[in-house]
Amino acid sequence: MTTKKPLHTFHIPVMGLAYTIDSPIRVAQYGISSVVSIIDDDLIERMNAFYSEKFKMPYQEITQKMHDYRAERVTSYLNLMDTIVKEKFEKFKVELTESKQALENYIAMLPNKSEIKKGLQDLIDDGIAFKENIKNYLENNLSPGEIDVNIMTKVDKDNFNKNEQLPVEFNDAHASLRGFANSNLSSSVVLSAGMNPRLYAYFENFPVFYPDANNQLQKKIILKVSDFRSAMIQGNFLAKKGLWVSEYRIESGLNCGGHAFATDGFLLGPILEEFKQKKEQLIQSAHELMVKALDLKGMHAPENPLELKITVQGGVGTAEEHEFLLDQYQVDSVGWGSPFLLVPEATSVDPATRILLEKAKEDDFYLSHISPLGIPFNAVKGTTNEYFKQKRIHDEKSGSSCPKKFLALSKEYGPKGMCPASKKYQDLKLDELDAAKDSLTSSEFNKKKNSITEKSCLCVGLANASYLENHIKITGQSQGVVICPGPNLAYFDKEVSLLDMVKHIYGNASVLGTTDRPNVIINELKMYMDYLKNEINEFSEQITAPQVKKLKAFKSNLNEGIEYYQSLLASNTWFEKSKQTIENQLQQYKKELFDLCIPELIIV
Repeated sequence: MTTKKPLHTFHIPVMGLAYTIDSPIRVAQYGISSVVSIIDDDLIERMNAFYSEKFKMPYQEITQKMHDYRAERVTSYLNLMDTIVKEKFEKFKVELTESKQALENYIAMLPNKSEIKKGLQDLIDDGIAFKENIKNYLENNLSPGEIDVNIMTKVDKDNFNKNEQLPVEFNDAHASLRGFANSNLSSSVVLSAGMNPRLYAYFENFPVFYPDANNQLQKKIILKVSDFRSAMIQGNFLAKKGLWVSEYRIESGLNCGGHAFATDGFLLGPILEEFKQKKEQLIQSAHELMVKALDLKGMHAPENPLELKITVQGGVGTAEEHEFLLDQYQVDSVGWGSPFLLVPEATSVDPATRILLEKAKEDDFYLSHISPLGIPFNAVKGTTNEYFKQKRIHDEKSGSSCPKKFLALSKEYGPKGMCPASKKYQDLKLDELDAAKDSLTSSEFNKKKNSITEKSCLCVGLANASYLENHIKITGQSQGVVICPGPNLAYFDKEVSLLDMVKHIYGNASVLGTTDRPNVIINELKMYMDYLKNEINEFSEQITAPQVKKLKAFKSNLNEGIEYYQSLLASNTWFEKSKQTIENQLQQYKKELFDLCIPELIIV
């Protein structure tokens, strides 16, 4: 089995529940890889019905009455996508042989350094036996993009049959994983949001994640990580079970969409530098542990380490930044997420929300506390979800009806769990707050009340855009749309075609709406500076010794990051046109950081 080299140097990461739910159907035929969230089985079932009808495929509804409906829904939809993508890919190759315009558009979409781009252009220039030669060349060199899937490891709620708790394999993330494992796909599962040992151990049940006699993996594991230490710990944990991590997907802690997992002040450049320097250590450590584990299991163990990729995503916005990340850190691919929300050919977004994103400026993007998981969550002002939520708060009916319960993870009020965004949970919390009202100042009371009621129903809000775009009926309480773009989207201000966005990524066009967009290095640094200031303000009145230590370490790490970039720019030719501006901005933030005081008042 030979694997063709990927056509593109970028991928589309998972976005929310719905925004990339069908991206492979839209873009895989062009060789573009994308990632589908597989946690919301209700959305998946409805998309399965929608696309079965659209492509005239047989459809058999999988109801909640069925024994393993969550996993079966995932498997069925992934198999449908696999079939559709393969059919579209075959038709696309035929189109490329029949239409010179289609072929020229496709060549324009390929990376400038691509050997395949050069090969196709040479065939056009040659002109001899054009059709037959093109057909053979496409067969030998083209492949569709990957249909990868994402599981947020924290979303692994226990499930019940009435009052009887079901076995752990029926937990949400476990069932999603089983659905992927049982599918026809030969692709990867991206695990995000940290380690879930119980879920990681569940991988051992599926032979498709182990290397076969030819050292091939039918299904691969990708870990989304924020630093090298996390990669080493998680990779070795899986290796001890005989499982290989095929890719570490490094994501900027703050300069990304969705949930924001801030590092302790470590910036993206120094993190990538550590991966570059220690990649061989990562490979050898995992290989030795995996071989031992496979030997103990009596399974085939590869003599040499399997392939390991390093990829990165978060805040990239220009071809120059794209090339910088690829070349300076020798990464295999760069994730472009939020800008694709303005590409209707690539993502599932309803028209009203897309217009909102087009018009949104820097100040409209913010880090919110609306996630029931208690993790900072990227948001944009003016969503319909915020309107409906505020109306319920105004009418003293705060909270969601909580129909899906994927985030009903709080066991505070019972073993079945409740979601902090649900009306049931918020009513209990508000009653407790009212009981303690006399001991609180008005300001303290309002602050606590807001922290209870500001939580949004992400399960419904993150799925609604796809229903609205495809005219699929929405039932139940009005939740509107939640969307969680990265702040980098502020600099993209119009709907664009897939061709134009890809040409932008490779430096053959520009779709940026503004010329004064700060460099990705500076954007991330500013976010971390703002984050540190907010942390200091939070602790300004009461602070403990461990908090002081943590803030000082954060400040020190940021300073080291600035010095790293200063040294890098001084010794390289990156960003020649804007180098002086970047250097001045780094120096300005360095001074601002030096002047930033960490409070010393300690409350024991």
